[in-house]
Parts: sequence; structure tokens; C-alpha cells
Amino acid sequence: MRVISNILWIILGGLIIAIGWALIGLVLCVTIIGIPLGLQAFKMAGLTLTPFGKTVRYGGGVSSTLANIIWIVLVGFWMALSYVGAGLLNCITIIGIPFGIQSFKMAKLALWPFGADIVSL
Repeated sequence: MRVISNILWIILGGLIIAIGWALIGLVLCVTIIGIPLGLQAFKMAGLTLTPFGKTVRYGGGVSSTLANIIWIVLVGFWMALSYVGAGLLNCITIIGIPFGIQSFKMAKLALWPFGADIVSL
């Protein structure tokens, strides 16, 4: 079921969003200061490409918390808000509820990416 859900996700826009995240990651990695942000963009690209069958494990320490606060102020809030909006739109129909749940998972990661690890179930 995970494979079918991931294929549908990719067809219905996941591939385009993952490519966008990867391009953002490449642009951010051009500068030394942007490398930590670029790595988080690559993390989002990986989860956005195939979200079914994966979960996010949160951890980290003080440095991750400080980096997440800066991330939220710069871009995290707006990205998380867009994923929440997409999740709400997906949850309008019964068929879209699993896709909405994945959007909510990505919203949390978009808000708090530093110190998070994506693991397969």
C-alpha cells in the first residue's frame, strides 16, 4: 500500500515539490553560511518525494533549538502554513485524508527541521 500511495503522491505533485526543495537546497549550499539551511532543504526534498512509510524522529540539543528558532523566523512559519493549508484541502475528501496526514507531517518538519531525522518504518 505504501508503494501505491507514494506513486500517487509523486504523480499528484510530490515530484515537482521535491525538485523545488532540491533546487532550493542547491542554491543555499552555494554559500558557506547557507549550507546548514540547504541540508534541511534536502531533508524536506527526501520526505516530500516519498512520505508514506517514513516517520520523523525529533531530537537535538540547544544548538538545534536555536537553529530552529532562526529557521522559523526566516522561512519555517510560512512553509509550515502552506503545508497545513494543503493538508486541510486534502482532508476535504475521504480519499485525500492519507495525503492530508502526510502534509501535516511535513508541516511539522518544515517548522522544526534541525535535529530531526527521517526514518523508514
